[in-house]
Amino acid sequence: MQKRPTPAELKKGGVILVDKPYKWTSFDAVNHIKISLRAKIGHCGTLDPLATGLLICCTGEMTKKISEYQQLPKEYTGIFHLGAITATYDLESEPQDIKPFDHITEQQILDAVLKLTGDIMQTPPIHSAIKKDGKRSYDLARAGKEVVLDARPVTVGEFEITAIKLPEVHFRVVCSTGTYIRSLAHDFGQFLDCGAYLQELRRSKIGNFNADDALTPQQWKDYWRPPAIKSDI
Repeated sequence: MQKRPTPAELKKGGVILVDKPYKWTSFDAVNHIKISLRAKIGHCGTLDPLATGLLICCTGEMTKKISEYQQLPKEYTGIFHLGAITATYDLESEPQDIKPFDHITEQQILDAVLKLTGDIMQTPPIHSAIKKDGKRSYDLARAGKEVVLDARPVTVGEFEITAIKLPEVHFRVVCSTGTYIRSLAHDFGQFLDCGAYLQELRRSKIGNFNADDALTPQQWKDYWRPPAIKSDI
């Protein structure tokens, strides 16, 4: 269990583990805590709004460690949904290009896993914060402009299928920084020739930091709240 620092300690510099809620942006989560602490704060590794899980937040002097923590491997669990694709590779956009999936076998799924394990080249989603010609890729995509992003090397160190309940495929992945699980879902569907998108995602670990030791922004706020003063009146 992570030692929970006090606001006074965090103003000088510290690390807190935050469990980002569903549909919150990473900025929302960090800002909620910043308002409570009134301290300098930054986070290591943005999560998409539809993802939940671990954010490492550094405060005060410890913000100098952010770039170091960002390079740590990350573990995710989640669900791929077979039989369709989406423009964003997740449920921020509507499923389309519906295809049958009932014929997909467990062996085909395991073969796709092997193709996406190890050192691979991955193309990021066009609906991402990567800059193209000085502008965010998602801004260009939302404006209806054609966006082409280059594939880049990433490492998927572990890729485990934890359950198959078609059209859902449950997974656990340990990967290098810069890996897009949304792209992994899309590529997974391409290998199976039926399409797939990311239905659910949770970041469970960053290096040795574990989401089990994290609190939601509201839980941190409640933890730091001064105890109520009892009155005999």
